[in-house]
Amino acid sequence: MTKADSLERAIHERVMLVPYDPAWPGRFAAERARLLGRFPDTLRGVEHIGSTAVPGLPAKPIIDLMAGVDSLADADALMAPLLESGYVTSAEFNAALTDRRWLMRHAEGHRTHHLHLVVHDGRLWRERLAFRDALRADPALAERYALLKAELAARHPDDREAYTRAKGHFVQGVLGPACCG
Repeated sequence: MTKADSLERAIHERVMLVPYDPAWPGRFAAERARLLGRFPDTLRGVEHIGSTAVPGLPAKPIIDLMAGVDSLADADALMAPLLESGYVTSAEFNAALTDRRWLMRHAEGHRTHHLHLVVHDGRLWRERLAFRDALRADPALAERYALLKAELAARHPDDREAYTRAKGHFVQGVLGPACCG
């Protein structure tokens, strides 16, 4: 498989959940160390977010990393070096984002990592950590989220954006209106 074929397959990969894999934290730690080693003066922190960061939770087998930067201008300045270090992105997709920048890594036609560059300790940073921590702290909440994700993956298997949007109401319900401002 060529690099272009792998990217094309990864971009159009179906939404498929798998059982929790205890190797996920180690994969996060390895990528976190690689990023902090490469960009020690720019990244203000790298956190494991998303379902792979919640022990026991089924997930798409993609490690979500959230890297803090001082500003979106700093995030934009990191894009070219991140592309040189194995990430890919969509300029069109990022142009539509007002609060973050997004990149992914892939191998053999499968997404392996998503990297979200956000303002360190900004609203999005705090929201994503609060949601992750709520799921980690409450097994019943995590189970309700797992059931919702399974339903949405069945409803939107070929539309990752619809799948992600459909989870938004649940996330906002967990965070509440006073969260993270």
